[in-house]
Amino acid sequence: MAACKTENGSERKLEFFLKVPFPSEREATIALQSLSPDPEPRKGGITKNLDLSGQTLRWTADEARILRVSVSSFLDHLSLVMETMDAFGPPVSQ
Repeated sequence: MAACKTENGSERKLEFFLKVPFPSEREATIALQSLSPDPEPRKGGITKNLDLSGQTLRWTADEARILRVSVSSFLDHLSLVMETMDAFGPPVSQ
């Protein structure tokens, strides 16, 4: 997590990237559907993008505190999703 500078020295938003490998594409799809971001309660301040094809999650935020809270909450949800998938075993093919 770091503040990025533009070419003219002004600060851009803070960014955080996370790669999450899953055992299969099906499990990654299930996790994506469970973790897709809800609309943010406040206007602006943070942007979250989930991308299945690249296994990369990307956040940007105006303030470190907002980014920290958002990432922490997401990691709690990710942990719950992974524990649930582990408890039920591999998904059944459709």
